[in-house]
Amino acid sequence: MNDPIAAKNKRQINIVLNQPGEKEKEDAPLQQEKKLQHMEAHLPLIKIEKELNKLVGMDDFKYFVKEIYAWLYINKCRQEWGLKTEKQALHMMFKGNPGTGKTTVARLLGQLFHDMNVLTKGHLIEAERADLVGEYIGHTAQKTRDLIKKASGGILFIDEAYSLGRGGEKDFGKEAVDTLVKAMEDQQHSFILILAGYSQEMDRFLKLNPGLPSRFPLIMEFPDYSVNELMEIGMRMVEEREYVMTRECASKLKQHLQRVVLEQGKSSFSNGRYVRNLVEKGIRKQSVRLLKELRHDKKTLMTLLSDDLVLD
Repeated sequence: MNDPIAAKNKRQINIVLNQPGEKEKEDAPLQQEKKLQHMEAHLPLIKIEKELNKLVGMDDFKYFVKEIYAWLYINKCRQEWGLKTEKQALHMMFKGNPGTGKTTVARLLGQLFHDMNVLTKGHLIEAERADLVGEYIGHTAQKTRDLIKKASGGILFIDEAYSLGRGGEKDFGKEAVDTLVKAMEDQQHSFILILAGYSQEMDRFLKLNPGLPSRFPLIMEFPDYSVNELMEIGMRMVEEREYVMTRECASKLKQHLQRVVLEQGKSSFSNGRYVRNLVEKGIRKQSVRLLKELRHDKKTLMTLLSDDLVLD
């Protein structure tokens, strides 16, 4: 191999540029082809990671998704080599406060599982207590079975699932839970059940039926957003709607969020949902202001002032 710099004599320096060898030139197209094959093989992962990167925070969940994908992909590789594989149940529990992205994430998982042929449809059916619990004996079981049928090939997402266990022994919510547990056993690979709700409430809910804890091997905590993350969510929402906040407006929003997070505590704060409501209220207030001012130039139409923020 030629040295990069070789001395010819005392007054002259000969610079030799390292050129790629013939073998490296031949390997370049092969490496490119391998890279393309790799991207094509892992397209479902690339696709969901692109969507997840649009979300603020959620680092733990992003790793969780990669872990699930890797397990499914390697299982597929093992099958191709005739090795033993086990079908793991993918029923999940999401624990956290409102507005932390649980429904959004469930919808993305449906797309991922559809792309990987785990689910035939990948659609999301959202439900709450009223969608499952009936008014008389036997009605609840039928309503729950109908809902499971709608979710076949996709994900059944039940928010505030702990409400099914609040009424005691005579409440029909227990009948809904029993029906769900039976379906998870009989149809465990035809749909995925995701139960969501406050962390402490969901822990109590798991004690309602002895068979519940073992049927949710995948439990994910959704922490509250920090003030800086809430600000990032708010600024993204403003930008997506083609608005801009003045410095004073942004400062007012941040100070308000700091106070609200501190005063309301984790149990009653709705995170991203709260910020979205503030932004939408601000846009409506700005519209009323501009209607009075009779100013409709582009910059004015886009600008949110401090007075536009409606703060409780």
